Parts: sequence; C-alpha cells; structure tokens
Amino acid sequence: MANTSKTAAADAQFKKAQREQDGKKAMAEYEAEGIAMRAKTAKLKALRLARDAEVAAAEAANPTAKKTARKAKPKPTISAFHRDQEGSRNR
Repeated sequence: MANTSKTAAADAQFKKAQREQDGKKAMAEYEAEGIAMRAKTAKLKALRLARDAEVAAAEAANPTAKKTARKAKPKPTISAFHRDQEGSRNR
C-alpha cells in the first residue's frame, strides 16, 4: 500500500511539472505570435502610408478637373401625387 501512494504522489508531481512546462511553452508561443502580428501590422501601415503619399503626390502633380455633381431630382411627395390625381379626375 505504501508503494502505491508513493507512486500516485510521484505521478501527480510529474503531471504538475508537465502542466507547468506546457503552460510556459504555450505562453511563449502566444507572445511570439503577438510580436509577429505587431511587426506585420507596422509593416502594412508603412506600406499603406507610402502608397497614400504616392497617390497624393501624383494627384498634386497631375490635377484633373473634378466632375460636377448632378443635382438630384427631388422625390415626389404623396401630397404632390394626390394633387396631380385630383387634376386628372373626370367628374
């Protein structure tokens, strides 16, 4: 019996040490992924800013006439519809 309890205690201690190692490994992977994500985000931001600056410089060097916006027709209202209908009724 004494031998069984020593084995169980050793197994529990081993499992605890294994979980600690797994936790440290998982945390290291998580932190490495975070660092990689921040580096990738910074790189993409720099590329986006460079592209935007290039587009702005191209627009400044070659200004084009902006199209004039068309005025949208006002949507007919229900009251206007009824007025039109009253005028066309045959009585």
